[in-house]
Amino acid sequence: MSDFDYDVLVIGSGPGGYVAAIRAAQLGLKTACAESRDTLGGTCLNVGCIPSKAMLHASELYDEAANGTLAKLGVKIDKMSLDLTTMQGQRADAVKGLTGGIEFLFKKNKVTWLKGLASFTGANTVEINGEKVTAKNIVIATGSSVTPLPGVEVDNDGGKIVDSTGALVLDKVPGHLVVVGGGVIGLEMGSVWRRLGAKVTVVEYLDQILPGMDGEVRKEANKIFKKQGFEYRLGTKVTGAKAHDKGVTLTVEPAAGGDAETIEADVVLVSIGRRPNTNGLGLDKIGLELNARGQIETDHEFGTKVPGVWAIGDVIPGPMLAHKAEDEGIAVAENIAGLTGIVNHDLIPSVVYTKPEIAGVGLTEEAAKEKGAIKVGKFPMMANSRAKTNHEPEGFVKIIADAETDKVLGVWIIATPAGTMIAQAAQAMEFGASSEDIAYTCHAHPTHSEAIKEAAMAVTGKPIHM
Repeated sequence: MSDFDYDVLVIGSGPGGYVAAIRAAQLGLKTACAESRDTLGGTCLNVGCIPSKAMLHASELYDEAANGTLAKLGVKIDKMSLDLTTMQGQRADAVKGLTGGIEFLFKKNKVTWLKGLASFTGANTVEINGEKVTAKNIVIATGSSVTPLPGVEVDNDGGKIVDSTGALVLDKVPGHLVVVGGGVIGLEMGSVWRRLGAKVTVVEYLDQILPGMDGEVRKEANKIFKKQGFEYRLGTKVTGAKAHDKGVTLTVEPAAGGDAETIEADVVLVSIGRRPNTNGLGLDKIGLELNARGQIETDHEFGTKVPGVWAIGDVIPGPMLAHKAEDEGIAVAENIAGLTGIVNHDLIPSVVYTKPEIAGVGLTEEAAKEKGAIKVGKFPMMANSRAKTNHEPEGFVKIIADAETDKVLGVWIIATPAGTMIAQAAQAMEFGASSEDIAYTCHAHPTHSEAIKEAAMAVTGKPIHM
């Protein structure tokens, strides 16, 4: 008889946690997953990736009808209106269907859902709702939460100063939405409400939006979103926000120092990043310290310094992305089972689900230059036949390759389906492809992905269609 209740206990049922639990169960390990929400799926499925995409898609369709895009294609709508209640309803339906799907997968794979918060009482023991549960291996997959902004108190119930969760469920379109933070989440949620009629102002501490992305991509995205109606206050620091009957008064000042001023808004969205969820885990009980960024350090197998305790996803170093956590969930389960689970952290694609989408994988041009000589190929979407036919001319594909070996070091895309297109680049780079490999791979015509082929050809200066 085993000395433990379970072979594997996963704390958290987000993309990393539920995937780790299912994979562990598939490998024959007796598995449980502790989750305190009423539904599985963590932030991503409940209040993050999934519901935001439901609102992004719906708002895109509304915008196409409202701004005359459909009329130019011969689709004329004499009367139209926004039914925000129905739009919010389809968002909730998407969440319900997918979170319920995970519960089904748990049952199918015989994963036990332990409902409640788990806190360590020992290296192989946690307490959940006052009951002790033991496991030979415990995987911390508790995800992340919104980083607070000093001087600005979020109140999602009040609906005036909100985080990304509150921004998803607004019951009316704000007249003026101020987004604090020019990162991915802020731009996505800002896009939703701008399309539905809000004035949107982005206040960003740095001198450019989308920190961490390729410099040329950041500049082009800035221009595209400005053309769409976004207003920017770059190099600007938010020092306070006060909600009142008519909205919110936001206090700002130049990031480099200077006189303060105020901005009046109906709603303020605070979106300056996320931080690991480690409070309440009882890590001190097992002697597990956090690094300077509040993260749990692991080895290449995702083991912590405490034997039998593992960690994945947003609580460990690396990009806070659902697909990164999912891959780590599979890898950690395989490592626990005695197999070899690996994740190539150099090739984690990132996507901004605006319109057009923005995606990248590998090194930025700036980072690649620091490592040595490079070659860069670029191809504009306006020269791509499918993009031109679809009236989607904005953006480009950019391929960065080693000057000597021609190995692809990074790919960056601005295009309507960039999030889908980037998968080809990631897979090619995983196999160590050169730009020539991509250039001489036959691409179906007419597709947006032909722009990747042309950009690869441009690395050596010989694109066909420009």
